[in-house]
This record gives sequence, structure tokens and C-alpha cells, in this order.
Amino acid sequence: MTLPVKIAVSGARGHMGRAILSALADDPAFTHVCSIGRTGGDGLVDRSVAIEAADVILDFSTASAAAELAELCAERNGPALVIGATGFESDELERINRAASKVAIVCSGNFSIGVNMLVGLVAQVAGTLPAETWDIEILEAHHRRKVDAPSGTALMLGEAAADGRGVALSSVERRSRDGMTGERPAGEIGFSVIRGGGIVGEHSVMFAAGEEVLTLSHSALDRGMFARGMFARGALAAARWVMGRTPGEYDMQDVLGLTRKS
Repeated sequence: MTLPVKIAVSGARGHMGRAILSALADDPAFTHVCSIGRTGGDGLVDRSVAIEAADVILDFSTASAAAELAELCAERNGPALVIGATGFESDELERINRAASKVAIVCSGNFSIGVNMLVGLVAQVAGTLPAETWDIEILEAHHRRKVDAPSGTALMLGEAAADGRGVALSSVERRSRDGMTGERPAGEIGFSVIRGGGIVGEHSVMFAAGEEVLTLSHSALDRGMFARGMFARGALAAARWVMGRTPGEYDMQDVLGLTRKS
């Protein structure tokens, strides 16, 4: 890999885009060559200019813009892409998947290295411990203003646990318990949710057997700029990893070397 890696940023005016630019300025392994705007101007360049200039494009814009950018990169057989946009429709995901036949793309809704390490470890442990004797419970806690439950990260952990066991999460999940629920069925993956005060974010996955309990956990310490900086560092790790990769669609599990081998 030739250093420094030339990076273009799409969505540079947003919170995450600004965090990416700050992280780039502090890391000599990268150089920021341009930021993308649809019409150029105001320090922004057209996507075609960025495609020619960059080794990797980091996209934290919108789902529709990310899908369009992936198609443009595929038409020119590069550069590689790291996509952190969220809220994709199914057709947009299909377009990115098709583009990945021509270029390497890392796509993730969460670039926290700690969270992604936890996701990978949960899948490995769930695939090792038998479902007949080890129950899985996912506990998450957030501040009182969070409006969705379980959190997206908790659901990622549930998917990882289900994937490790080779089942669909929808077939084994239990989102709540109340009243006479009966005995817990083997293989169930349970979720528990806490909302209160200013809790930033706590996620734990408990593997409970009759004689012992194993707990894997992650704690976020800040919701603001520090958290965005954490995600930016993960995105740059993905950019460093994806440069020069063969075409394909990857995620942070691949970046961290945690992808389960079949």
C-alpha cells in the first residue's frame, strides 16, 4: 500500500464528515484530496473529479447519494469505497451490491471498533456454545431521550448471535416478558431494555448455563464529538484496509479479521 492514502469525503459538511476531516488532519497515513458536492463550488468538487483523484472515497452522505456514487465508481473500476450512510431502501442496497462486483466496498452502519469487535466475538461464542445448554440475553441501556428500542446496536448483537447459531433472529428472539411466560425455550435470544437519565450507551450479551455465566460488554463514554471521533477512526481503519482489495462487499467484521470462516 502506497502512503499516504488519498481520501475524498462525501458528506463532509455533516457531523460525521467534519469528524472524518479532523481525523484525517491528525493522521499522516492519509491525505485529504477533496470533498464532494453535487455541483462543486464552496470548496467542493464534482464526484467525477473525486473519483479520479482518490484512492478511497469515504461516504457519510445519504443512502441515495451513496448508491449513486457506488455505481459511478463501478463504471470506472474504482476507487474503493467506505460507506457509512444509513437508511437504505432495498433497491439502493441492491445497487451497492451490484457495484461491489467491480470495486471493493466496505459498508457499515456503525464504525465503532469496540462495537464491531463485540459483534464478532458474540458470533464466535454463540457458534461455539450449544444452544441447548447456553441461554443468550442481550441487555442495553440508554438515556431517557432515545426513542427506539431495542437499540440498533442491540439488534446487531442479536443478529450476530443468531448468525453464530445458524438461525434467523426472527425465529428465536424474545423482545419482552410479562406475566406467565412459561419456561424459557432452548435457543431463545432475549432482549432487555433500560431507559433513564443520561446513560450514553451500554450493551451486554450474557451467555448463561446452569453452572456459569459469560458476559461480553461494551460501554460508550460520550454521545458528542468524542463518539464521532471514535467512528471516524474506525472509518479510517476501514479505508486503510479496503485499499487494493479485490472487488466485493465487505463490512467491519472483515476489516477486523473477525469474519466467520465456513
